[in-house]
Amino acid sequence: MYRKDSEGWLKHFDFLVLDMLCLQVAFVLAYGISGYGFFPYNLLIYRNMAIFIEFADIVVLFACGTLKSVLKRGHYREFLATFQNTIMLGAVAISYLFLLQQGQKYSRLALILNMILYFFLTYIVREIRKYALYKKMKDSDNRSLLIITTKEAAEKVVSNMEEHNYARFHIAGLAIIDENMVGNSFGGVTVVANRSTAPEYVCKEWIDEVFVVLSPNYGYPKELMEELGETGVTIHLNLAKITNEPGKRQFIEKIGDYTVLTTSLNYSSAKQLCAKRCMDIAGGLAGCILTGVIFLFVAPIIYMQSPGPIFFSQERVGKNGKKFKMYKFRSMYMDAEERKAELMKDNKLGDGKMFKLDFDPRVIGNKVLPDGSHKTGVGDFIRRTSLDEFPQFYNVLRGDMSIIGTRPPLISETNLYELHHRARLAIKPGITGMWQVSGRSDITDFEEVVRLDKEYITNWNIGLDIKILFKTILVVFKKDGSM
Repeated sequence: MYRKDSEGWLKHFDFLVLDMLCLQVAFVLAYGISGYGFFPYNLLIYRNMAIFIEFADIVVLFACGTLKSVLKRGHYREFLATFQNTIMLGAVAISYLFLLQQGQKYSRLALILNMILYFFLTYIVREIRKYALYKKMKDSDNRSLLIITTKEAAEKVVSNMEEHNYARFHIAGLAIIDENMVGNSFGGVTVVANRSTAPEYVCKEWIDEVFVVLSPNYGYPKELMEELGETGVTIHLNLAKITNEPGKRQFIEKIGDYTVLTTSLNYSSAKQLCAKRCMDIAGGLAGCILTGVIFLFVAPIIYMQSPGPIFFSQERVGKNGKKFKMYKFRSMYMDAEERKAELMKDNKLGDGKMFKLDFDPRVIGNKVLPDGSHKTGVGDFIRRTSLDEFPQFYNVLRGDMSIIGTRPPLISETNLYELHHRARLAIKPGITGMWQVSGRSDITDFEEVVRLDKEYITNWNIGLDIKILFKTILVVFKKDGSM
């Protein structure tokens, strides 16, 4: 699922807050340097001014568009923008004192120093903030972008992205679709795929987003776009090649210096993702506390039945192929992974893309009796009651997982995925989700699992997460199958 960048004032809320803080610091310093002490709020006229200039600053910032394209400005343009903002704010402050006829009671030196200090403080803080953001974006695991283009347009596209990308993406490579140029490079970016291998590359290398910019004389690559669409990857298409994609979310935005049509299974705003993350943090903290309580009772029993680690960690595949370690209470014997291959023939889900048994002898306490009947033990109990899942709340707090999402598969399972199976990894994995509350134990068709996961992704909103959460609680208490 695509994260749509914030629009309006929320986009640069951090700069707005920093600007207001700088203004108040400058106000206090100016008052102190003028010789009146460093607490100007005792006098009514200064207290009123302290409040007024903050509101005036917000109005001036938006009226002048000072924060528009703030990340794209160089040092000189930032200097001019900050200077203009300061002059306008100073003029508004003077007008305020004039209209209230309070100018004689307010120190002119304090007002002038206030604007001067505000200018330098704000300029320095903005530059530091931008530097920190650039560094964070370069050092962090940015969204990987595959550029699909033609030989004629490749050099120009790479140059444009270098100039206007602002570290938003990590450019994973180029796919030249009108000629096989794998191994060559344009502007320092390597050609990693051609027309036939581009969709496979998206899956194998777990590309987050695809940017399609073609030469004007190159036709619309309908078949390629359909194949890319099956993978669930977010596609940005240069508007010169517009076509409608039924069942997909589409909107117009900027990539580099290009206006593109972006197509994705779904998209979410920064506000929506913030709400989901807050829900995850709150649930994660509560879940970790419960995990500690459960540990006191479960750990001794697990160790007595099967000596070894209490927790079990396993590498799983998360959003867009990013790997992470998922934690559980250990419910199986220590040799469970080694025994999996011999049990694959009894897999209810058939072809290895997922694994589930009616009776798993690897589970602690499970035994096949001489008469052929089955005896279950503590491992089966903690799995049926979903107690083994509780350590995953630690993954939720870390940000590897969400409370609600799609279940994270094993690497060996994703190696068998076809193009359309990848779509289920277009969102952060969760402890529970649509599949689990739709009768997990009864679903044995992997294609049905994929369908339910895609249904969740395409219809996602916070309300749906809350609905699934309540359904999960009901499923657990009714014992309709483990999570």
